[in-house]
Parts: sequence; structure tokens; C-alpha cells
Amino acid sequence: MKDITENYRKGLGKRESLLLSELARQNKSVFTAGEAKKVLGADPYVVLHNLKRKKWILGVKGGLYAIVPLDIGAKGAESYIVHDFVVASYLTSPYYVGMWSALNYHGLSDQIPAAVFICATKAKRPLRVSNASFVFVHLSKAKFFGTEKAVIEGREINISDRNKTMIDCLDHPEHAGGIDEVAKAIYFNHEELDFSKIRAYGLKTKNIAVFKRLGFILEATGLFDRYAKVIAGITLTKGYPVLDKLGLKKGKYSERWKLLVNTDLDPQRWMY
Repeated sequence: MKDITENYRKGLGKRESLLLSELARQNKSVFTAGEAKKVLGADPYVVLHNLKRKKWILGVKGGLYAIVPLDIGAKGAESYIVHDFVVASYLTSPYYVGMWSALNYHGLSDQIPAAVFICATKAKRPLRVSNASFVFVHLSKAKFFGTEKAVIEGREINISDRNKTMIDCLDHPEHAGGIDEVAKAIYFNHEELDFSKIRAYGLKTKNIAVFKRLGFILEATGLFDRYAKVIAGITLTKGYPVLDKLGLKKGKYSERWKLLVNTDLDPQRWMY
């Protein structure tokens, strides 16, 4: 392995070595062309082109690169994949990884979403980068709270905490695999959730539909009596939002929860 590594490391020019050494000193495994320019003091694209050709770096997207670790082996960039959450952290700002992605990250869902869901204050079309899909969920600045840091591949990633994740998924079940997936997350993980925080987060979100869906789920799963305080004192508005935004706008109206119930929630079905 030593000989392979030595052969792999041959051919680095002085400016290429300077860039990789300085970025390593700054503990940056992913970097932008702008950051490379600051290190080199000049246009970096010839150096970046050479490093890509020699498989020392991987082009993630336009202007974004990843340093390939030595332990990847002699094939370099051909064998290296950057974690999707790290890529997500460079795609927009402010941001946080949320919805179905956070649901899975926190172990609240065993389903791996086909895309990474990024909450952002700016509307942005879905992207495909390095064979991964990214969906941007446009939220108001008032909904940017309840986040924490996760360190992935040496980079701090903004991600919603588990209680804010539940509120976001109740707010936007269409970005969480549907209301059935949200209900399963609550049913199987309710003892790990902080319902006082869920209530506070829900009130701060200022969308009563969150409490309508939550109340309906708690009742359907036999958990309402245990967690009734989460709904206590909250006046449910007269509008009838759909229970599941992924479903059709037809079904039965629930007078108690002021919802258009357009899908069935059956905990027995989740056992198999």
C-alpha cells in the first residue's frame, strides 16, 4: 500500500501542493473555487484542472470541489463520494437539512428518501449533483429555528432537531413521505419526543394545521389521552386542510379536528 500511495502522490506541482496543504491546515475537505483563489492569490482554475486530472480532487458541482483522502487509495476521485449533507451545506444559505432527510437522520423513519430535503428561505429548483438529488423547501425566516449542528466529514451541518423535524413534517407532510410516514414516526418514537417542545415549536410556526394533523394522529394511534396537553387550549380554526398533502382533495370531514381526512391511518398495518 505504501508503494501505491507514493506512486499516487507523485506529480504534484508546487502550487498544487500549496493548495492541498493549506486547505488541509484549514481542515477543509470541501472547498470552493473562491477559497482556492484566496490561497493561491491568483486564478485557480489551471491548478484545479490539474488536480482533478490527477484525481486528487473531485468536482462536486460548478465551483465546488472535494479533496480526496489518501486512504481512498490509488484510484483517488474515481472511488470517492462526498456525503450528500456536506454537499447540501454548500448549495444555499441560510439552510438546514430537514423534513424526511432529518426524520431519517434522527432514526424516526427507517425509510431513506430518494432526495435530500433542504429547508431554505429562498425558492430554488431541485438540483442533481454527483448522482444525488436535492429538493429545496421554501420556508419563511420565522420558521428558521429549532436546529442543531451535526458534524459530518469534518464539516458542521445545520439540521433540524428531532422535535422541530416533527413540526416541519406535520406542516409539510408532502416533503416527509406523506402523513402515513409522519404518523409512524410519532407512533413508534413518541417516548423519545418532547411534546412540550413540539407544542412550543408548533405555536411558533403559527400554522394551526400542524395541531390539527397532530391531534388526529394521536387519536388514531391511541396516544391522545397520554399527550392531550399538546393540544390543550389551542383553538382550531374553521378551515379544513387536507390530512395528507400527497393525497387527493376528497374524503370525509372531521369536525373534531377540522380536517379533510383523505387517507386512513391504520397502526395495525405498520406492524408488518
